[in-house]
Amino acid sequence: MDQRHRPSEDLWRRTLAQIPSVFGRLDYLARLRDPNSGIYKHHGLAQVFGEAEADRALRESHLTSFHEWLALPLEHQRVDLALFFSGLLVDRQTLIETWLRLAHYRNLIPASAREPERLLYLADIETLLLGLRSGPASAS
Repeated sequence: MDQRHRPSEDLWRRTLAQIPSVFGRLDYLARLRDPNSGIYKHHGLAQVFGEAEADRALRESHLTSFHEWLALPLEHQRVDLALFFSGLLVDRQTLIETWLRLAHYRNLIPASAREPERLLYLADIETLLLGLRSGPASAS
């Protein structure tokens, strides 16, 4: 293992710091988790640090990003979510309606999140989506 950097430091420095929104980091990290095994996979990190260390760093970073999102006041979450949505190549209203219908946001919760954290996240994100749906298109 490269002794100069820990895997989580490498991940934050090289990748996560480049993602402009907290919600974007949460989404990115959740997408690296295998939905069947729960194991996080990142080829570059695994090549340098090994698969187990890469999984650990991704798992920790996912939980850290989740906690960072929960710590934001609701208005900051709204702005952050709108920033994340602005980077997606989908009509905003279509995106919001699809998320409300399919609840993709549930897949972004880290497996180790405690139940009160899960409930707070779900309440916040559903409130934000409903607000964005009914708000003016310029709110993003």
